[in-house]
Amino acid sequence: MLEVDKKTFDDEVLKADGYVLVDFYGDGCVPCAALMPHIHGFADVYGDKIKFCALNTTKARRLAIGQKILGLPVIAIYKGGEKIDECVKEDATPENVEAMIKKYI
Repeated sequence: MLEVDKKTFDDEVLKADGYVLVDFYGDGCVPCAALMPHIHGFADVYGDKIKFCALNTTKARRLAIGQKILGLPVIAIYKGGEKIDECVKEDATPENVEAMIKKYI
């Protein structure tokens, strides 16, 4: 799982080939922390088909707002520089995230 920041987000996510999953999380976000081990597990299982990245929105607030990340956690799928799908807040459960991943592999 690749940790991205405001300097690397464009190259690693928006300019990447294929599908990219981004785990938007924040410091002190309890649901984010609870979801993270599941996301890392999905990266182990599906990482050969989808690129997995994580962005700490606490350190990149403007970037998060620019990506229309208004609440946490958000697990988003990007392709061709565009966000094409996402699971937000209460919908960001391990089951929903895995179902979203499976739509794109």
